[in-house]
Amino acid sequence: MSVRHGGRPTGGFDGPEAGARLRATRLALWAVALILAARQMAVVLTTPGNERLTDLETWIGPEGVLHVKGSIYDSTEFTGTPFGGLVLRPLTRWAEAALGWSWTFGSLLLVVALGVVAARALPGPVGRRTSLLAAPVAVSLLMVSLPVRNDLWLGQTSITPVLLVLLGCFTVRGQRASGLCIGVAAALQPTVLLFVPLLWFTDRRRAAGAAAGTFAVCTALAWAALPHDSYAYWVHHLAGAGLGGQADALANQSLHGALLRLGLTGHLETALYLVLGAAVAVLALRRAVRYARDGQLLLAVAVTGCAAIAVSPTTWQHQLLWLLLAIVGRAGRRASDRYVWPVAVVLLTTLPASMMLPEMSVLYPLRDNLVLLAALAAATAVPFLPRTSPYYRDPVPAEYAPQPPARWSRVPLLPFLRRVLSRPNLLLELLLLRVTYAAYQQVRLAATGGTISGGRARAEHHGELVLGLERFLHIDIEHAVNHATAKIDWLREFFVFYYESFHFVVPLTILGVLYWRRPADYRWARASLGFATLLALAGFWLFPLAPPRLMPTLGIIDTVHGVQDFAKPDYGTLTALTNQYAAMPSLHFGWSLWCGVVIAVVAPRWWMKALGLLHPFLTVSTIIATGNHWVLDAVGGAAVVGAGFGLSYVFQGPRAAPAPAVSPAPVPGLHPALGRTDFR
Repeated sequence: MSVRHGGRPTGGFDGPEAGARLRATRLALWAVALILAARQMAVVLTTPGNERLTDLETWIGPEGVLHVKGSIYDSTEFTGTPFGGLVLRPLTRWAEAALGWSWTFGSLLLVVALGVVAARALPGPVGRRTSLLAAPVAVSLLMVSLPVRNDLWLGQTSITPVLLVLLGCFTVRGQRASGLCIGVAAALQPTVLLFVPLLWFTDRRRAAGAAAGTFAVCTALAWAALPHDSYAYWVHHLAGAGLGGQADALANQSLHGALLRLGLTGHLETALYLVLGAAVAVLALRRAVRYARDGQLLLAVAVTGCAAIAVSPTTWQHQLLWLLLAIVGRAGRRASDRYVWPVAVVLLTTLPASMMLPEMSVLYPLRDNLVLLAALAAATAVPFLPRTSPYYRDPVPAEYAPQPPARWSRVPLLPFLRRVLSRPNLLLELLLLRVTYAAYQQVRLAATGGTISGGRARAEHHGELVLGLERFLHIDIEHAVNHATAKIDWLREFFVFYYESFHFVVPLTILGVLYWRRPADYRWARASLGFATLLALAGFWLFPLAPPRLMPTLGIIDTVHGVQDFAKPDYGTLTALTNQYAAMPSLHFGWSLWCGVVIAVVAPRWWMKALGLLHPFLTVSTIIATGNHWVLDAVGGAAVVGAGFGLSYVFQGPRAAPAPAVSPAPVPGLHPALGRTDFR
């Protein structure tokens, strides 16, 4: 048995029965990749013709720029090089329907080829499991990434240069053939010329010369065939600058676009862009050469590609595939730090920037340039480990708590989710917390059709059902409690303050304290809260419910927001962000109950436990007194929290207590600095 990342045993794929499991896993992953590819193709081809493949239609459609006489850059809608236009011109004779099918299917084949080549280029040593599973995982990640989806939707060509570079670096034999592939890629996307110095300084000078020569020949060929267009592209538009959308648009994730968005213009912006671009290119090439000589050529290619993203005058979303390749870099000495960079890259390339950072004006400059900053970090700053580092193969493992026996033999269902005593990486936790909460907001809003009032009639109907059930059970106390509270000024103000202040503060405080003082309990509490919130989202989706204060005939006084127009309710700054018809189950009460249970379990003193349990009592009083929830909403909140703790137990087993501190006996081969056994 071997021990790898995190000190976890990897014997699940070793032994005589491992081959069948590995083949089944590989087949399942390829099936997932096939399903994702089919879905992408269906999404594109089932969309109305005037809304899909819009760039391709603009170029080679019946009235496309490649059909008309004169310069193909007169309208600035064609963003490719003159050589790219020369290559695409023959396609103008294809029928629109046949071209849509063939172009989309061909693009998907290119994505598959890209994933396979990248998986085979992983820097060694690579285990058998990784070598077999890397290709379908890479293809699946590419299929769901925003650059590939954008490329397929628009009918763009940005997959081809990336694939040509990978083929030139890893697949074709002979330096001249390698340079030929990279030169053609540069003729299609000029910033690929950054790979020429990479080849030169890594002792592949024939390939560098062939790449430069091929680029020159292709460009000259296009200049001879399209002299006016070539002059317009290389001289008038300065190698493509100014083509396509506005250069300061958010979609342009380059240094030039970022500087324009910051308000810089004219000669100052141009000079600063050239200086910064040159600095980024030099730093990135130095790092890429170092990684290539270290045997991490795929990482070197990714670093160079990320530099190309930054220095290009315009880098649109479909041209950001280089960033996804940077996932191969290993950063961090601890096992818990090893996942931060790849998770961040995957999220940045699959989710919109608005889900990564909250809607705060102070964060807009950061959010608007988030992908660019990630590319700059990959090119110049992220400390990727060399293969000579002792941490490259064996990061400092996590420390696990002893697993106490469970009540049932099949618990935990996922035994590899062991209780970790070491503190998880804070950046990774914050990143996942933000993305999870953004998804939570989206589901809440989508539950009523994407608008606050979209499901008003259905939500009010459900409100009548809930009120009828409460009257049957004789627990319909909302109206009486609300009106009694509204008559007592200090009590009304206290409940309003409690409602607006403690919903997020208390759970975040508990998570922060547990993260810092009780890491093992933090993971248990976080998992339970996550399961409860996930179940609550299902409730919001399946049963949109109007709270008492939004029931027109009930007469509830909205003590928090004031008198409302039920057709267009106003909740202040949250009006456009929250779904006020997501009342069942009540996460106001559910999260407060979670807080009370966690404090009651982990707090060392009785008065702390009692204070923790007071919070859900005050919360349920608040949500009823302010008219924000029904009594049964609180029951629903308690149900999902109980189910959350139950699912945590089922999947992970009982909450593990930290092991007592014992001075370890000297062990041969122990790293004094690392506190771990050397398995090398």
